[in-house]
Amino acid sequence: MAISKEVGVSTPVIEKRSLDYIPDSERHGTAFGQFTLWLGVNLNITAIVTGALAVVLGGDVFWSLIGLLIGQLLGSMVMGLQASFGPKIGLPQMIRSRVQFGVFGAVIPLLLVSFLYVGFSAGGTLLAGQAVARILSVSDWLGIVVFGTVTLLLATLGYRTIHSIAKVASVVGVCAFIYMFAALLTHHDIGSLLAHRDFVARHFVFAVSLAAAWQISYGPYVADYARYLPASTSRVKIFLAASLGTVIGSQAAMTFGVFAAALAGAAFSGREVQFVVGLGATGAMAMALYFIVGFGKITMMTLNAYSSYMSTATIIGAFRHRDTVSVRHRFFYVLGMVSLAVVIAITGSHSFIKSFSSFLIFLLAFITPWSAISIVDYFFVNGSNYDLQALSDPNGRYRKWNLPTIGVYVCGVLLELPFISSGFYTGPIARALADSDISWVIGLVATGLLYGLVARRRRRALPDHLIIPTN
Repeated sequence: MAISKEVGVSTPVIEKRSLDYIPDSERHGTAFGQFTLWLGVNLNITAIVTGALAVVLGGDVFWSLIGLLIGQLLGSMVMGLQASFGPKIGLPQMIRSRVQFGVFGAVIPLLLVSFLYVGFSAGGTLLAGQAVARILSVSDWLGIVVFGTVTLLLATLGYRTIHSIAKVASVVGVCAFIYMFAALLTHHDIGSLLAHRDFVARHFVFAVSLAAAWQISYGPYVADYARYLPASTSRVKIFLAASLGTVIGSQAAMTFGVFAAALAGAAFSGREVQFVVGLGATGAMAMALYFIVGFGKITMMTLNAYSSYMSTATIIGAFRHRDTVSVRHRFFYVLGMVSLAVVIAITGSHSFIKSFSSFLIFLLAFITPWSAISIVDYFFVNGSNYDLQALSDPNGRYRKWNLPTIGVYVCGVLLELPFISSGFYTGPIARALADSDISWVIGLVATGLLYGLVARRRRRALPDHLIIPTN
């Protein structure tokens, strides 16, 4: 990320801001930083394993790759739109939910998003911990603890550190994937895998939904990493940078995962990291790849840990009527989240691959309606016009609970239920469609339309410009 040359712009190593608005004097960077960030985030072992699920759970290679690409493109549109309004709002994304849901009402999506962070973090910590364990020649549980400790320290440093790591991770990740793909193509007959084409609708739809879920799950925090950009930064450039970065990174990783799972068969589950590295090298090069696997997860894990602290602090701040968080408090927020992720990773290592797919698809049903409300609110209702002081005042213009919006959110989730197909629950319509999950499409369209109708009725009570406290 480029650093602004404006006089007076300060970018300390340890971030001092937390949930508060980023003033113009502290803005820095360019839209291109969003590309390197989201490219680096997605070039990791969890994305590889996620792509592998399309084959592990029944799909063929050719149609799985097509389905995953379609899902990436569709999901990245939702993700990119949310990234684009980061510079204008200048706030962490989830605190903005108080505008739609109310100061206390925003706790509802915040709790669900916190589950998302913990789930992703547990899965990523498990896989990266396996790589660390191979490097240090220790047990998996100790590798998991070591990786969690590194995540804790980096997430505490904050925004600038995350972007710096992402730059390095994107370069290292690209080089590693080029090497691993070359090794894969050299030693294995990929053509024969692609030649077998057996289109099964439910497997194809699963691949689309899996990739879309991966992209949409970034929605609750994608704008957090654009909020330091100058407010004048082009929304189109941010949208394209974030969308292209996430699509290229995730599709490359998931494509490798599809090939790996097809080659491994039943041997893939439970040995994901070892098998992926084994496709590329042995000996000293294998150790280098294990390091890259662990390093590649650092960016995403730091994002999850950093954003989890902001979500938790936002929940607590709503009831304290205060949103300022010190660096010391940030450390303890992150420590709690990382510790929980480490415990889940250690205890759930034997059933990760199937549990993760069920978790991702099921949780999508709760994140998608929130994404629809967030996008419609920004582009058609509030824009970037907020009363910043009222965001911390339950008795202010945004009230404690915004019941109409909460009702729209609940309706969106209920409308999705018949269309969900996951290991946790399968709805009647999804079952009639051969277990095909299209709930996220229903959630986006229906919730967006409902919120647009409800919210436009109260636009006259909303501010027509950004209101910044003078004290």
